[in-house]
Amino acid sequence: MSKIWILALCASVALLSACSSGTNKKVTRLDANTVTDLSGSWNDTDSRLVADEMINDCLSRPWYSQYASQKGSVPTIVIGKVRNKSHEHIRVETFIKDIERALINSGRAEFVANKNERADLRDELADQQGNVTEETQKDAGMEIGADLMLTGTINSVVDQEGGEQVVFYQIDMELTDIQSHRKLWIGDKKIKKYVAQSSVKM
Repeated sequence: MSKIWILALCASVALLSACSSGTNKKVTRLDANTVTDLSGSWNDTDSRLVADEMINDCLSRPWYSQYASQKGSVPTIVIGKVRNKSHEHIRVETFIKDIERALINSGRAEFVANKNERADLRDELADQQGNVTEETQKDAGMEIGADLMLTGTINSVVDQEGGEQVVFYQIDMELTDIQSHRKLWIGDKKIKKYVAQSSVKM
């Protein structure tokens, strides 16, 4: 009799476990450009909007027309380091890609690979030597040097009391002439979010 009760108990536990897993989960596909804020943390919308606004501001300032008239061509820009100094983990690589996209899509600047990407490209170039046909082999020493470097930082301040929280982000970007080290543009973007966490009474 005891064996029957043990088997029945095991079956009940397995059934409850199966029922509890996977229930109450609903997946809804969203447009990639939809603004969503669930936690109040830095997200893809912040990254995309900040990149677009800052690049538009950068290329619309007086330095651009002065540079273009003096050089007779559009500037060639490379992305340097973008440091995350905020309180949370932010995937800076995603933000950098958003900046690259905004730069390329603007059509007002040329853009070259950054330091890490250049290392991979040079490895590929070296691998081609003696391994591909002469007609398709690419020559070393033909890279385009960047004129300007874009760098930046992401900072944050958190003010919290009870279930209420205000998160403030400040993103600072600088565009510097690589030859002279002269700073041509400094821009900033501020984001402030109010997050209220309601208490659940059982």
